[in-house]
Amino acid sequence: MCGIIGILSSSDQQVRQQIYDGLLVLQHRGQDAAGIVTCDGERFHQRKSNGLVGDVFRQSHMDLLGGPMGIGHVRYPTAGSSSSAEAQPFYTNSPYGMALAHNGNLTNAQNLLHELIHQDRRHVNTNSDSEVLLNVLATELERAHATRIEGEIYLDCDDLFDAVERVHTRVEGSYAAVTVLSGYGILAFRDPLGIRPLIHGVREDSNGSTHVFASESVVLTALGCQIVGDVAPGEAVFIDESGRILRRVCHPEPRLNPCIFEHVYFARPDSVIDGISVYESRIQMGERLARRILAEHPNHEIDAVMPIPDSGRIAAMEVARTLGVEYREGFVKNRYVGRTFIMPGQKVRQDSVRKKLNPIPHEFAGKRVLLVDDSIVRGNTSRKIVQLARDVGAKEVFFASAAPPVLHPNVYGIDMPAKQEYIAHGRTIQEITDAIGADWLIYQTLEDLEAAVTDAGGSKVTKFDTSCFTGQYVCGTITPEYLASVEEARNDGAKKASSSTNQTLEIHNQE
Repeated sequence: MCGIIGILSSSDQQVRQQIYDGLLVLQHRGQDAAGIVTCDGERFHQRKSNGLVGDVFRQSHMDLLGGPMGIGHVRYPTAGSSSSAEAQPFYTNSPYGMALAHNGNLTNAQNLLHELIHQDRRHVNTNSDSEVLLNVLATELERAHATRIEGEIYLDCDDLFDAVERVHTRVEGSYAAVTVLSGYGILAFRDPLGIRPLIHGVREDSNGSTHVFASESVVLTALGCQIVGDVAPGEAVFIDESGRILRRVCHPEPRLNPCIFEHVYFARPDSVIDGISVYESRIQMGERLARRILAEHPNHEIDAVMPIPDSGRIAAMEVARTLGVEYREGFVKNRYVGRTFIMPGQKVRQDSVRKKLNPIPHEFAGKRVLLVDDSIVRGNTSRKIVQLARDVGAKEVFFASAAPPVLHPNVYGIDMPAKQEYIAHGRTIQEITDAIGADWLIYQTLEDLEAAVTDAGGSKVTKFDTSCFTGQYVCGTITPEYLASVEEARNDGAKKASSSTNQTLEIHNQE
């Protein structure tokens, strides 16, 4: 999972500060690396490196990022290494000079890489599928009907949209992308199923119009924009340097199948994605979870409901209200420790739990407490939190997950690990309960989860991607062999190896 932003100002004002501010708002979507590329019409200016946004960009870097348009990215790795060489955005000089930032995961990246190298004669320098996406787009633009006028390449917008259409025919998986084309403008496009989010907004002031594309609506709010709308599945939106807007749906059969885990965990609660309020969806999750608790444990004897901060808080509040039980904050979160779910490597995640959460002893002493979290993936964090509650005197510790058991790899851009690392893999509910040390455990049902998000405003959604719960993948040819390769690349042993070695791209010719 990553966060992207693209900004174009119709005036000559610099956009670097707005991109930086937008990346700060998106920091929750990636803490491994950050990058900004701006364009002044002739030259690109770039700064990217590993680290948080506030650490990557100093004033000396910002001073060099000139130009009225640019893109930014925050990253956490789902594939490849966490090397700074794979920080985004990526750049290519042909055909127009282009830079791209991408959120998602291409499920046929290796096949595309082979085509790019052996058929399209393009060079790819990293293990990142985002660089593959950039080069596929560049290749299709080169094939478009561009004409030369006085030695310069002229970009026809129909050719641009035709190129995106051909990208859709070649690429499988999830992708929301923003692209800067030197001397022309900014292009945003989204995969035909709308798996990953992308939204467009505009701010009008005395200097003219400023267009903003971002992963979440909260960025637009923070930058003072009016929301124009979500980029539709399969749609491409091009804004030229004068602020002219052109858009086209570049796929014959688009449909909206967004990833439901955005609402469970990743997105900020103050965002609206595809017309669905993340906050309201989590309220609905909490209500349905409470009803399930009442059905399965009518005599629950819960003294207090407590969230696992922060993503479990909204659901926990509604669980408490529906149960008629006191809501209490039992853990204090250290906000200077990152989100443990997206930290690379199990040891790092485990070491961070105790640094991240500290219990308030008198809230637990002698009580039967229900802990509510957004989901349970590996279970190690849940186990440690349950033990923290017992260590400070909880009489009994119950645990509730606002999402169903995670059983399958997510192949569309969320780093859910090899299924052997899931605590729910091959275990019954009682066995999971014993493994995390709780007195009882309850999961949300998938039916209730989908209903919760739909009731929060998801009437446009034809189907959610729920593959991490069901193993049913909404796009691409997801074979057992592909899933095996994903697990091999994403298990903690592989991450440890990749983080300690500066890997180079290996090209295998399988002709």
